[in-house]
Amino acid sequence: CVIRGCVPKKLLVYASKFSHEFEESNGFGWRYDSEPKHDWSSLIANKNAELQRLTGIYKNILKNNNVKLIEGRGKIVDPHTVDVDGKLYTAKNILVSVGGRPFIPDIPGKEYAIDSDAALDLPSKPEKIAIVGGGYIALEFAGIFNGLKSEVHVFIRQKKVLRGFDEEIRNFVEEHMALRGIEFHTEESPVAITKAADGSLSLKTSKGTVEGFSHIMFATGRKPNTKNLGLESVGVKIAKDGSIEVDEYSQTSVPSIWAIGDATNRINLTPVALMEGVALTKTLFLNEPTKPDYR
Repeated sequence: CVIRGCVPKKLLVYASKFSHEFEESNGFGWRYDSEPKHDWSSLIANKNAELQRLTGIYKNILKNNNVKLIEGRGKIVDPHTVDVDGKLYTAKNILVSVGGRPFIPDIPGKEYAIDSDAALDLPSKPEKIAIVGGGYIALEFAGIFNGLKSEVHVFIRQKKVLRGFDEEIRNFVEEHMALRGIEFHTEESPVAITKAADGSLSLKTSKGTVEGFSHIMFATGRKPNTKNLGLESVGVKIAKDGSIEVDEYSQTSVPSIWAIGDATNRINLTPVALMEGVALTKTLFLNEPTKPDYR
């Protein structure tokens, strides 16, 4: 959430809101000698500085609570041992909380696409961007780039955005985003991406091809980030979607290994992962077996 989620995203949302406020301010008597201009590099630099500040705070919280932070690539080698860059660490229990990662469909040219992680740290602002996906992540980024004066096209497989949301909300959001200049391409599935000699990108869909994009972003869901952790080799059961199978107390098929958060693909929200962590703490350290409460 702090590094690649709600915090940097909200900073970009705040930046994007100013353009609409500049426009509306004319009706309240404000006049400008020239059109306000946005400096993308300043936004990204200041966003990164804020993330570094917050990361420092979290590291200090760990330090002040006598938690040893070991930074590196970890792999579980047996039910009680983790290998971090060649050094072994042993423990009575191991907790896996590695989160999720964006998913990009396996189509020709997918190497030219970006995901929501990359969109938070682009070296330059998109001039014309295609966003594939109709969920809230796709729409948040569509609003961000629209507010920062990019040309935005949203491609969705369904007839409407925000599948599973209230029908009135779905209609209202799409209508008002379209009024702000975002172009929606409904009932279109991505087929391939091609790159022209001038560097521009084209998106071929089930209905045709749209050309001239500087960026093509996929917001088509997330997958548990569980690959190459050694889980299967020590006997931890993994579901078909890559999530770690756990019981109602967050225990895996290996009694000493536990898992919480998006890696288990239960309810993938930061506050929920925190709640699962609190429940597990009671189970392991307070002798109070506690199930996560999702009510």
